[in-house]
Amino acid sequence: MASLPPITNLLAFEAVARRRSFALAADELHLTASAISHQVSRLEAQLAIRLFERSAHGVRLSAAGERYLARVGGALSAITAATDDLRQGVGNSLYVHSAPSFASLWLMPRLHHFTRSHPDISLNLSAAHTHSDFALGQADLDIRYGVPQWPDVEVESLLEEKILPLASPAFVKAHHLTRPDRLLAVPLIQSNVSVVQWSDWLAKFTKLRAPDRFAIRFDRAQMSLDAATQGLGVALESATIANRHIADGKLVPLFAQSKSISVKAHFAVYPARHARRPAVAAFLAWLREQAAG
Repeated sequence: MASLPPITNLLAFEAVARRRSFALAADELHLTASAISHQVSRLEAQLAIRLFERSAHGVRLSAAGERYLARVGGALSAITAATDDLRQGVGNSLYVHSAPSFASLWLMPRLHHFTRSHPDISLNLSAAHTHSDFALGQADLDIRYGVPQWPDVEVESLLEEKILPLASPAFVKAHHLTRPDRLLAVPLIQSNVSVVQWSDWLAKFTKLRAPDRFAIRFDRAQMSLDAATQGLGVALESATIANRHIADGKLVPLFAQSKSISVKAHFAVYPARHARRPAVAAFLAWLREQAAG
């Protein structure tokens, strides 16, 4: 542990990075701005790298600082959570990290089933596009989205999803969207992180080429779906993730299910040793049951 920086320096770095201000970080940590600045400078000196870019307009993270925060921020959160659990006498905690849209649109509507069945488990759920670092103790289980290329962990596919064009009923009616060849006459909503892009869908079901420019782009499925419900265009998203939007009549599939692309893109990821923990085993069993249903 000789290379571990002092915790006070790390706390100062995280606070400045989060607040984007030495003064605000100082107020939060009940120190002077000068003390915070010295702590960050000492951390930069120990690491031999500049973590912040300072200017007359304020402070912002350097590229190296961004990478460091992604790792350190999660580690400090894990320490804080473990400390709180210990103080409050919580002995059966479960830390689950998830892709954001899956967490809000698929997990959240179902969580009451889990909490009701397992009242003894204290569930902590976080969501971000970045993956948990199991070596830092950030999570017991991670629900990841994407192409599974994660070595040294168990990777379990949760469900098969159908990716298809979705739009609001009013938008479909107003633009007479009865055929795929009419899609390029309307705004297409681009989901930057989706494993299936418009170019994939258009190449599979039409002879059309995806536009070079999209009117609107998002980095989360939930935002793409919300934009479609507001009539901003056509989203290409998972019918599974959009289930509530469809059930509530806010969105409709433009074409038959035969014009969808099936993918397995959400995975439960965890170190094998974690599955031996009763709380993790219970959550995994519940996940499989919910996905099967």
